Amino acid sequence: MITVREHLERVLAQVAPGPEVRLPLEQAFGLVLAQDVRSPVDLPRFDNSAMDGYAVRAEDVAAADPEEPLLLPVLGDIPAGAGEPRRLRPGTAWRIMTGAPVPEGADAVVPVEDTDGHPREVQVRRPAAPGRHIRRAGEDLRAGQVIVPRGTRIGPPQVAALASAGVSTVRVIAPVRVAVLSTGDELVPLGQPVGPGQIQDSNGPMLVAAVRAAGYHALHGGYLPDDEKTIRSELRRHLDYADVVITTGGVSKGAYDAVKAVLTGEGTMTFTEVAMQPGKPQGFGVLGRRRVPVFTLPGNPVSALVSFEVFIRPALARRAGQRVRPREVTAIVTEGWRSPEGREQYLRVRLSRDPSGGYACTPTGGAGSHLVGGLALADGLAVVPADQTSVPVGSAVRVRTLRPLEEIDADLDHSDPDHPGDQPEAGS
Repeated sequence: MITVREHLERVLAQVAPGPEVRLPLEQAFGLVLAQDVRSPVDLPRFDNSAMDGYAVRAEDVAAADPEEPLLLPVLGDIPAGAGEPRRLRPGTAWRIMTGAPVPEGADAVVPVEDTDGHPREVQVRRPAAPGRHIRRAGEDLRAGQVIVPRGTRIGPPQVAALASAGVSTVRVIAPVRVAVLSTGDELVPLGQPVGPGQIQDSNGPMLVAAVRAAGYHALHGGYLPDDEKTIRSELRRHLDYADVVITTGGVSKGAYDAVKAVLTGEGTMTFTEVAMQPGKPQGFGVLGRRRVPVFTLPGNPVSALVSFEVFIRPALARRAGQRVRPREVTAIVTEGWRSPEGREQYLRVRLSRDPSGGYACTPTGGAGSHLVGGLALADGLAVVPADQTSVPVGSAVRVRTLRPLEEIDADLDHSDPDHPGDQPEAGS
């Protein structure tokens, strides 16, 4: 057997970022920039008002006082979006709206609350220093300056900055498309009756959900019988379009493990036993002219999900050009358990609060890799090193979370009377 780390290193050594493509900005959310993006313009593009108020010369209002306001004639209004140039004469004012261009000759804006708000002749009650409440052209970004650097994952803040600069297309690492294939004569798709000796397929829907939750595109490619010819044909078809292929089942040592029989010797495929519980039988390699990474996972649901979290999630991030780390917290054990000697254990646990306000964890469900009831209640996977055989009460363990930590925290705070969390407003 090899260690978890050794297998992960083997996988990542064969997975490279996908090809670069140019996409419209609205289709690039969640993708990673393949090159620096520089601003084609100054931002702001022109001097504009940061407040609703009056554009003035600072020296004209220097003596303004609430007890002795200054009276200035108003030349007119400048709304946001006004394109025609305006000029300010000494001793006058323009009523101006937030975002509107500052008229030539004005060097300050008096907020409307420091005036009487009159549209024709305004009383100014406070002075405004030169530059006050004016956003200067280029103070945010200069033309040619990098807006977002290469390697950045595009989120809402990056979209805002790029769109503000008028960047409509970006060069990114291509979206990752994952094909999930369930194998086994015993499997029945959801919505169809289950006959004797058959089971409902849960791995396919589960892995599609896991891929999508991680931020990638997923397609359940269908159900493969334990027939080598059919498996070979279907795999070749998916290798033509998918960026990653995941299969479940058929990789152990049984007489009907057809996936292993088909892929042995193909591309760089290797089948190995990893010193972990669950998920010991693993297969991985790159296949086809497009060098598509192919993961062959065990058929038990818990084994398949643990394998996804430990090996496939980091590989998908590498394919997408992302840099990520496992989502982990430290928790105090409330119920002890045993761990197999020589195998890194991933035990399903539910998180709670400990007396100090940190995290505590409790095992959920049995140890069997086929038990999905406890999996549905689990917040994470407690990671126990291979050289540790006992996890006593009160000890600290690393927990790899199975859902966003903010969701877990919200649930814990909702159930804790000392941390009520968000409460609905009155009348809602």
